[in-house]
Amino acid sequence: MKSWLVTFAVLAGLTMPAHAQLTVDVDNVGADELTIAVPGLPTPQSTETPAGTTAELGNKISDVIVSNLRSSGLFKPLSRNQVRGISFSEVTAPQFPYWTGTSASALIQGFVRSNGDGKLTVGCYLYDVALETELTRQGFVVDPGDWRRAAHKCADSIYSRLTGESPFFDSRIAYIAETGPKDNRRKRLAIMDSDGANHRFITNGQATALTPRFSPDYKRIVYLSFLDGNPRIYVYEIGTGRQTLITQSTNPTFAPRWSPDGKTILYSMAIAGNTDIYKVSAQGGEPKRLTFSPGIDIGGSFSPDGSRIVFESDRSGSQQLYVMSADGGNERRISFGGGRFATPEWSPRGDLIAFTKIAGNFRVGVMTPSGGGQRLLTNSWQDEAPTWAPNGRIIQFFRTTRGSGKTGIWQVDLTGRNERQLPTPVNGSDPAWGPLLP
Repeated sequence: MKSWLVTFAVLAGLTMPAHAQLTVDVDNVGADELTIAVPGLPTPQSTETPAGTTAELGNKISDVIVSNLRSSGLFKPLSRNQVRGISFSEVTAPQFPYWTGTSASALIQGFVRSNGDGKLTVGCYLYDVALETELTRQGFVVDPGDWRRAAHKCADSIYSRLTGESPFFDSRIAYIAETGPKDNRRKRLAIMDSDGANHRFITNGQATALTPRFSPDYKRIVYLSFLDGNPRIYVYEIGTGRQTLITQSTNPTFAPRWSPDGKTILYSMAIAGNTDIYKVSAQGGEPKRLTFSPGIDIGGSFSPDGSRIVFESDRSGSQQLYVMSADGGNERRISFGGGRFATPEWSPRGDLIAFTKIAGNFRVGVMTPSGGGQRLLTNSWQDEAPTWAPNGRIIQFFRTTRGSGKTGIWQVDLTGRNERQLPTPVNGSDPAWGPLLP
């Protein structure tokens, strides 16, 4: 799907006001959520489309924007059911006295219009209620079936304007969908939007699937597959559905991960009781061994610039985190203190490494690449396998419920305050958050 950004300010010969100062501080743990009103998006004329009428889509888009903003933990949206509806003529001329009375500091208005070519134009406007000024306006031309992407892109533009951070709503998540009893789990590769919508299964469950990760260009997913007990690393092409076998072995194999340029895949393999990290071309070929210490080295994740790799190793007697050069060598331990550390993943911003800490229970936390600033963000019985949002501000992980053994996909922001579970049709584990959609 392609989405075309329409810069209405340029088309209309307008400029954006430079003096508006409404912002949200993503690092202020004690800050109140910003109240933001999101009425339904009107249409100049209700028109039938394959996805419903433009009037119906205006309400649905508003609902998705509300859900996106609320999930970030930074906003308190007033939905269309909490405020009055607006007319098409009000989109560019807000009735500010009314909105001031709602306690909203910001206002999102927009519209949905059917074009002559069968596509939709979705307008998205952000206003500062107190200053009665427009902060940003954008528009998107999409196929009717892609109306959700227009909603995500609108929410992304609002998030970016008010926080100054990169967005993350218009992205997808891969994970392992689990069904069946504990001793006979069926594990399938699945994919969904960042809010859990548009869910679909990628594999049929005949082979067990594990540890998926998106390629940097978003076109492929690497994952581990077990058929007849033998591990294989596959790359799945999202657009075509084609699968390519990268490497296979009778030796235990773990955790394939992409390099930032998409040319190399890291993984771990156990040979004669020793587990080491290897890398192989994303096209397949002969792997290269990167670690040589006795013990178990596993879970490699590249830094965003591709110069370093973080991994876990028990060479010191327990699972701890280490950083080494991208071609191996210069290995340095970065985790200290009580407990074990596992499943490290480097933030796309490069400033933090997420991990699982095992000390009685399993908790997700972050530290700097030098090992400083260690913080635990969750406190449940078993939270593990963190994966980063594209903007490096939110972490996704899977949680196992004590007693029942049920697993689900959760996320938490870097403050540790805002936890939420993503809806999935079955149990879920091993999440992987992809980059923003192109």
